[in-house]
Amino acid sequence: MPLRTFRALALLPFAVLAVPAMAEMSPTRAAELEHMVIQDCGSCHGLTMKGGLGSPLTHEALDGADPGVLATIILDGVPGTAMPPWRPLLTDAEAQWIADYLLQQETDE
Repeated sequence: MPLRTFRALALLPFAVLAVPAMAEMSPTRAAELEHMVIQDCGSCHGLTMKGGLGSPLTHEALDGADPGVLATIILDGVPGTAMPPWRPLLTDAEAQWIADYLLQQETDE
């Protein structure tokens, strides 16, 4: 096997790991989750995500947030607040997709 092919094959697992979590969701499910963010999350966090009953979910408000922590909050809620647990309705991968989606939103200027 030529050295160039061997190197390409050796790097393939790292290339797969570099693909964002959002790419792993089917387009249909991604559209459903995006609709859920806008409608369900927006009912408390504001339809423009600038806050309401819940805190803002804007690019500025989430800047530097850990996506894993956001996914955990989505799944388990925040006890003592209006943030409910979504674990009965979402998988870990779907919560991670939502967290990544929120973090990748462009600034609204």
